[in-house]
Amino acid sequence: MFFRWDWLRPQLTVPIVPTLGPVHPDALTVGIFEDTLRAANTGDFLPYDKDRRWGGEKDEKVLREDVVHQPERTLIPTLNRRGRGAVKVFAYGLRDNVVDEAAELAAKLATTHGVVNARVVRPLGPRTAHPRGTRIQLKDFTTAPCPAPGGPVRPVTAWPTVVQNTFAPFAEAMAGDGLAFLHTQMQAGQCGPVLAAAIENRIVGAIGPMEVRPDAIGCPQLMPQYFAVLPEVRGQGLGRVLWRAAMCWGQTHGAAYQLLQTEVGGPSDRLCQAEGLASLGFTHTTSA
Repeated sequence: MFFRWDWLRPQLTVPIVPTLGPVHPDALTVGIFEDTLRAANTGDFLPYDKDRRWGGEKDEKVLREDVVHQPERTLIPTLNRRGRGAVKVFAYGLRDNVVDEAAELAAKLATTHGVVNARVVRPLGPRTAHPRGTRIQLKDFTTAPCPAPGGPVRPVTAWPTVVQNTFAPFAEAMAGDGLAFLHTQMQAGQCGPVLAAAIENRIVGAIGPMEVRPDAIGCPQLMPQYFAVLPEVRGQGLGRVLWRAAMCWGQTHGAAYQLLQTEVGGPSDRLCQAEGLASLGFTHTTSA
């Protein structure tokens, strides 16, 4: 075993794992960190990796030989060669100087591997004052019912053809939110259903794909979705109706929970906070 849990566990202020992202606190074990090292050797997806559903090969891997693991800090670098490439160093540790050490390591490894970007990911606990970056939130489906919200929301395939045909221009308009990529997956039949909101026979918002898969300990998790509403129709409550419809779908299909990542202070962040999700902490990413 590479990692010592008695060293690593006190450093984990947030349940986030390199190459995997957020995990449920109950699934945060030394085994899941060990799994990322094994996956780095094989290049395969882990069975519970959220990116596995898209197929292909895993873009990001842990640089196992460059991990720094000590009683007061753990630095775990990853390499992603997609595009111009990036090295990210996850800086676990309670002392502020862990960020400086991580930045130095990231810059060095970016040069070594010939990639352009070098970044540091700093996990921060849920009680962090004036947080920046990304908030990790937990929706627990076991605590209360998630009723259907009503409103103009249904699966894309359940809308009349004239409405379905408006999904392509909607997806293109919201390409920056990942909807164009989602549309290609839908066309290939490689993902679960997508819920869409329509006004006057035109799709103006969507959330999906809707899929439930087991996590590292076999607990059913509603997988992350792409979520977007056209700017010109925001402020009418459509985002909230779409999100509640997705939560109803997840609970109805047996999910125990969902993990979400939202930009601190952004529309999705405010929505999730208003809906009572539990904040598990934050991650702040900076250039090295």
